Amino acid sequence: MTGPAASAGSAAAPLAFTGTVAVIGLGHMGGPMAANLAAAGVDVVGFDLVDSAVSVARAAGIRIAASGEAAVTQADVVITMLPAGRHVLAAYEGGLLAAARPGTLFIDCSTIAVDDARAAAALAVAAGHRALDAPVSGGVVGAEKGTLAFMVGGEAADVAQAMPLLEIMGGRIVHCGASGLGQAAKVCNNMILGVSMLAVSEAFVLGESLGLDHQALFDVAANASGQCWALTTNCPVPGPVPASPANRDYVPGFAGALMAKDLGLAVDAIESAGVHAEAGRLAAAVFARFAEGEGAHRDFSAIIDDIRMRGAGTSSAAAAQPSPAPPA
Repeated sequence: MTGPAASAGSAAAPLAFTGTVAVIGLGHMGGPMAANLAAAGVDVVGFDLVDSAVSVARAAGIRIAASGEAAVTQADVVITMLPAGRHVLAAYEGGLLAAARPGTLFIDCSTIAVDDARAAAALAVAAGHRALDAPVSGGVVGAEKGTLAFMVGGEAADVAQAMPLLEIMGGRIVHCGASGLGQAAKVCNNMILGVSMLAVSEAFVLGESLGLDHQALFDVAANASGQCWALTTNCPVPGPVPASPANRDYVPGFAGALMAKDLGLAVDAIESAGVHAEAGRLAAAVFARFAEGEGAHRDFSAIIDDIRMRGAGTSSAAAAQPSPAPPA
């Protein structure tokens, strides 16, 4: 392991885990994660409020409990994958912590605010349990394939206990430090991603306006100081990177609504920490506007269309302005 603690997975089988895992939240992410645990031979019990998610999980071999509380009473480890911090805190305070056996390890894999992650961990510890924040990167495909990246915050001993489970669900696990720092790493990373996608998209639109071919710009920037993931993996124009969403009419790998959410969490962290971060705030505002419309359901790289549209509107407005009267 490197960093504070990291694993890139291995060809060897994951370490054996004896015990029961409760997974609360069996949606597009939690469901496949639970299914991978069950397929690896882990005893998994799950709960979700949505009947369709429960049906899919049951078909994957996951035992379904009548409630979240009923699920955690059976568990040595509880994994939560919920939409927002308020849901995590409500679930913890609403019965999960009280129902769990003393010393249960709670692993929250939701993407939530750093302050909410720290508050959730404090609640768990006060109730006699242990807690990790372990947000993920890799999307639904990563959840299904078991190749997620986990950014983990919490005590090293608890990370060590969780590692066999995380290695089943993920391809890379990084222990980022104390409680909340897994979420901190994720919001910082996704702020970089949002800002860089804006820069890459604006550069392609500028290149278009100057008569520069997409492939030519890509060939230069991908091999120069402009190189970044937003360019070389998730390129916002079709052609240079055949696997990027731009070649599939921006069917999302990472939807605009999710980028807007994560950048909103980054702004929360910026304000909480008192950091001067103009680019992060600007990216958050741009993607929040983008996600108010169809951009919510398109890949976040489709922001390039929004940039083109607004540029066309500005050009049209400028062209419509009357010429100034000549001096008398």
